[in-house]
Amino acid sequence: VGIAGPTGMMEEVSVDDWKNTIDTNLNSHFYFTKDAIPLLKDKGGSIVNLSSTAGIFGFPLRTPYAASKWAIIGVTKSLAMELGQFNIRVNAICPGSVSGDRINRVIKARAESLSVDEKEVREDFEGMVSLKTFVDKEDIANMVVFLLSDEAHRISGQIMTVDGNTERMD
Repeated sequence: VGIAGPTGMMEEVSVDDWKNTIDTNLNSHFYFTKDAIPLLKDKGGSIVNLSSTAGIFGFPLRTPYAASKWAIIGVTKSLAMELGQFNIRVNAICPGSVSGDRINRVIKARAESLSVDEKEVREDFEGMVSLKTFVDKEDIANMVVFLLSDEAHRISGQIMTVDGNTERMD
């Protein structure tokens, strides 16, 4: 669950855009997890939250998004401590830029905000990653499957980046 939220300087972000981004990206995790915990307590299980590399590094011109994803990391770490006694593992995945329509919209919005060409922004985004390419949605899905599997039975409280090694976000 998530939205990219507004792109621009913080003083340009409306209160409604801020609230919508936090509500969609952070509060949705709360609502889902709050209801899932009682179902998992008897037999244990695994919760995998979706954060972002923006939640690790921050992301200029995307402060509401970065704040919402940063908070998910805190929720993940705290819940791993709370729920371990019930054999419930809690981890988060931090995707980098994922190929597809969403990153295309983010690139377009950033280009408009900076008054530069979209190609320049795309090349800059790709240049922020050691592997010089965006990840695919299947890369994210594979990590989710692994973290939910029995093979990950001792992995909890971890923040797993699936990003091609993001070096910077500026």
